Amino acid sequence: MNQETPKHVRQISKCIIKPHKISEESKQPHYLTPWDLSLLNLNYIQKGLLFRKPAPSFEDPNPTITFIDQLKHSLSMTLTHFYPLSGRMVTKQQDNPPFYGIYVDCSDDSVGADFIHAAVDLSMLDILTPVDVPRIVQSFFALEGAICYDGHTEPLLVVQATELLDGIFVGCSFSHVIGDGTAYWKFFNAFAEICRKLRKASKQAGDQHIECNISHPPITRRWFMEDHIDPTLISLPFSHHKEFVEDPYERPLLRERMFHFTEESMKKLKAKANKECNTQISYFQALTAFVWRSITRARHLTSDQKTSCRLAIDDRLRLNPPPSENYFGNCVQSVCGTTTVGELLEHGIGWAALVVHQSIKEHTNEKICGLREQWMKKPLIYQSGPFFEVPIVHMGSSPRFDVYGCDFGLGTAVAARSGFANKFDGKVTSYRGLTGIGSVMLEVCLPPESMSALESDEEFMDAVSPHEIHVQHLAYV
Repeated sequence: MNQETPKHVRQISKCIIKPHKISEESKQPHYLTPWDLSLLNLNYIQKGLLFRKPAPSFEDPNPTITFIDQLKHSLSMTLTHFYPLSGRMVTKQQDNPPFYGIYVDCSDDSVGADFIHAAVDLSMLDILTPVDVPRIVQSFFALEGAICYDGHTEPLLVVQATELLDGIFVGCSFSHVIGDGTAYWKFFNAFAEICRKLRKASKQAGDQHIECNISHPPITRRWFMEDHIDPTLISLPFSHHKEFVEDPYERPLLRERMFHFTEESMKKLKAKANKECNTQISYFQALTAFVWRSITRARHLTSDQKTSCRLAIDDRLRLNPPPSENYFGNCVQSVCGTTTVGELLEHGIGWAALVVHQSIKEHTNEKICGLREQWMKKPLIYQSGPFFEVPIVHMGSSPRFDVYGCDFGLGTAVAARSGFANKFDGKVTSYRGLTGIGSVMLEVCLPPESMSALESDEEFMDAVSPHEIHVQHLAYV
């Protein structure tokens, strides 16, 4: 299928899903931390999974409709635990004394998450076979182009289930102010767990009235680092949202392509990096260095230009004491290594990996606490402009996330894909590879000319699995 094939996603229905049960905690204002508030200007997180469509049977001749109904029921029960996703943002403002604060209100009976049932006349192979990710995949997600501040009027969560001819894509648009990638996949796994239990109960007894317990209940109370301080409403140094909300950014034309690195390939990259720099480099640091150098070569930049490699990094494991692993919120920042194009390409993967390694090593508890103190003295809302500046390579998401553990009762997902959100020249999104722990799948976004140069780079292409073999593997997962 060519990317421009005139197929369209059509909406079948749309409804509001409210939490199955309302707790006293959910009726209280949900205050936001510096980590949360700094992301008001960024897009929603948009990630989803492609599954095989359930087969009709004598007992259930319309299993897809049954599954859609079970998804709605499961979402309601999941929101009981993840209630901030059912709220809306509220701005509290006063002139004397000056105060401007943003929080989440979940107490209004009219709020909830949106659920969209959609369909498209395409097969799973129409999505998986093309070398580039087809642009129609972006239509598998709602709220295209929305930023987190829009949560004042838009839902903080929209789940869209898109029927294909032989598959179902379950995608979420999830406000980044409510949680980071770790929080997102905690929610998605809980959503899948409840749906799986619901489907099992339905098959065994025809009874959908199951308990909405989950294996890892989230801690939704906001964590402000100091245990003795109760969550509070932070005053931002603004009087109007136009002072920090950017004008919409017109994104350049990008190609998006998935590249799969097997466990064997990852081991080779790590061994090469460790040998060259004589330091214990992790698998992912070696991969990051390899991708940074490869994309930089593909951009054909002058040797004196600066180039940076930015990584999203989870603070949960670096803070002392650390928050709970079930903390549901944002606890992520970015670290950055910078050098010149000439220096990066004159040296090998080991040297680049050492730059990456050092930037991560320096991100200590003391540095994180210092950055937070600076933010409290001078609150900052990230502007997306710097993310679009060439020549940055930004490594987002993580192969540690349990993406393929999200089983909705349809078996293991065939593929993971993302939407329009937070994509720019040099954005690289990482997933666990389908061939198991140790393998990695990368979604790379580049302008057409840079992507073509990357595809012609023998060193890079020798390290990735051929696209045809990857598609064949997906067909039989």
